[in-house]
Amino acid sequence: MTATPQTVRIGIDVGGTFTDAVAVDAQTFALLGQVKVPTSHDHADGVAHGILTALTRLHEQTGIAPGAVSFLAHGTTQATNALLEGDVATVGIAGIGHGFDGWATGRLRSLRKLELAPGRPLPIRYAAVKDAEHPEAVKDAVARLHSDGAEVIVAVEPFSVDDPAGERAVVTEARAQHLPATATHEITGLYGLSKRARTAVLNAGIMPRMIETADLVDRSVAAAGISAPLMVMRGDGGVMSLEEMRKRPLLTALSGPAAGVAGALMGERLSEGIFLETGGTSTDISVVRRGKVQVRHAKLGGRETYLPALDVRTVGIGGGSLIRVSGQSVTAVGPRSAHIAGLPYACFAEALEGAKLISVSPKDGDPADYAALETADGTRYALTLTCAANALGVVPEDSYAHADPETAKLALAPLASALRLSVEKAAAAVLEQAVKPVRAVVDELVEAYRLEAVTLVGGGGGAAAVTPFLGQSSTMDWRIAKHSEVISPLGAALAMVRESVERIVPNPSHGDVLATRAEAERAVVAQGADPAGVDVDVTVDPQRNLIRAVATGATELRTKDRAGKLDEAEVRREVAKSLNVEPADVRELAITPHHRVWGAKTRKPGFLGRFARPAEQIRVVDGEGVIRLHLSGAHLAETTAGEGNARLTDLVTEHTSVGDGGSRAPAVYLLAGPKIADLSGVLDREQLLALIGAELGTRQPDEPLVALLEDRR
Repeated sequence: MTATPQTVRIGIDVGGTFTDAVAVDAQTFALLGQVKVPTSHDHADGVAHGILTALTRLHEQTGIAPGAVSFLAHGTTQATNALLEGDVATVGIAGIGHGFDGWATGRLRSLRKLELAPGRPLPIRYAAVKDAEHPEAVKDAVARLHSDGAEVIVAVEPFSVDDPAGERAVVTEARAQHLPATATHEITGLYGLSKRARTAVLNAGIMPRMIETADLVDRSVAAAGISAPLMVMRGDGGVMSLEEMRKRPLLTALSGPAAGVAGALMGERLSEGIFLETGGTSTDISVVRRGKVQVRHAKLGGRETYLPALDVRTVGIGGGSLIRVSGQSVTAVGPRSAHIAGLPYACFAEALEGAKLISVSPKDGDPADYAALETADGTRYALTLTCAANALGVVPEDSYAHADPETAKLALAPLASALRLSVEKAAAAVLEQAVKPVRAVVDELVEAYRLEAVTLVGGGGGAAAVTPFLGQSSTMDWRIAKHSEVISPLGAALAMVRESVERIVPNPSHGDVLATRAEAERAVVAQGADPAGVDVDVTVDPQRNLIRAVATGATELRTKDRAGKLDEAEVRREVAKSLNVEPADVRELAITPHHRVWGAKTRKPGFLGRFARPAEQIRVVDGEGVIRLHLSGAHLAETTAGEGNARLTDLVTEHTSVGDGGSRAPAVYLLAGPKIADLSGVLDREQLLALIGAELGTRQPDEPLVALLEDRR
């Protein structure tokens, strides 16, 4: 039995087949226990019953007392599946306004044409509210929607982001009539009536079921004796409170891959690279750049929304992908998997002697060119990508996907014979065919996000079927995540509270920027984040008059035990590797209680680089030896919080460039306490200086500060 640590974080991932739960030490992030139970779709309490079962078994396995649990988060595919299958509630749209506004909201009736799944259009009802200031008009509209079959109400008014009074009146009346309700201004602060309403309607469509599930899960956690706040994974890689999820359940959509990336960020300490989460059927590919996940507005039902979600690309290659053969060639791998075909993996079979190669059609209508094995007694086994990877010997022994190499070779032998190749060459041919689409996406992401130092990190139960061969056949570093088979619940356990606030403000002042920043910070603190550990990244897009503030924070100030001194030589080697120089060429430029700044002079690669002036390449390393920031040609200044405003005003002014497109302030990063304040999203000098003042205003005057300024290219 594991000794109970002072505090424990629990993560749960509710999948289509299994529910996984892990317990993690809140200080060291060490995995204390893990369990897997069947997802309880058919139980009266739904998936909540499986969560309770998982929590009970986790307690039995580890001995962790419920009172030691400081944080509990779960990820669920329920919202995603409901949207993909078109299984949503009937939504009543209360369109507010008269004249042009009434005409604009009336056009939203066309949303009933939007199909989330073939033959499953959005069930929409519509009622006009000409004047929301008249309570009787609002009451009558809501009642008409309810009698017409609406199960949830959406209040829609043009320009409600500026004045939400009308939408609030409708929501208040709907709740008075015991109907769940939402409003477009609660979803986003951006203009664009159609996109804002579409997002709010999708949010409403899944709201009744998600509220019911939230209540059941809440009761299950209470039944387990856990009083820690229950959080839910968001699609952008963070978590939110259960109460917030009840208001905006759509934010949980597309959160499946997000949990895995959160695990790579925190558990694997990935700061720059590609995360590949491989299951049995597919691989989700996403980017971590400068220690952050990359997020964009998602498409649902083929239409754009204001839902912030991970920028993830899915490729139909997984550990269980079946091998396809024509003549003496491997023509493809997948998209069908062993799971779809209902066949066990050949490389995990106990007896394959005398097995022969056959062709199968996994499902009715599929081509009959998928390779399988059939033994003398008629038992059939799938020839999978995992079998090929094990036969080639690229699967690490401690990997979840590892099989006995001799069994794997025996499984692949009939295929190799048909291809007239050795087992090793046949396995390589399978892997080369499989990783082609994965490599294409990885190359595309590396170029799109201008990644400087790429590390491939594989997660998921099928990680070893894809990542090792892809890494070995390229110039990229690679590794399999520790406990890769539970990377998603680990990510849920380690994830941070996150909130994104977006505002359209014509010609925004520095006061507007600070107000948006403060709103995001208040939102995560209201959900339980420790104010001392909140980071807020602000981006100002002058072309679109857009201000975006993304705040992240932990529900307790997480500080690992750093009593063990870091191996300086090892850190220097890692920095040198990142910079592509020799360790002797790396210099320490600055040090704070929480970070060390290293640098080296380098030239651009290639022939023309010989004639370019060397530029200072900088890497910021945290107290755990993880590279958290990559900068090129940056300028460094050491000062204190008290003197920082004056010093940085001069430096920002000096490095602000002026051209035909106007002035552009430098990208600024502040090493202040344990945080790296990223202010690079702001181009305007006055707005940047206002944000610097806000960051330094919470610090003691004598606190050391390191500023890094990167000139705009």
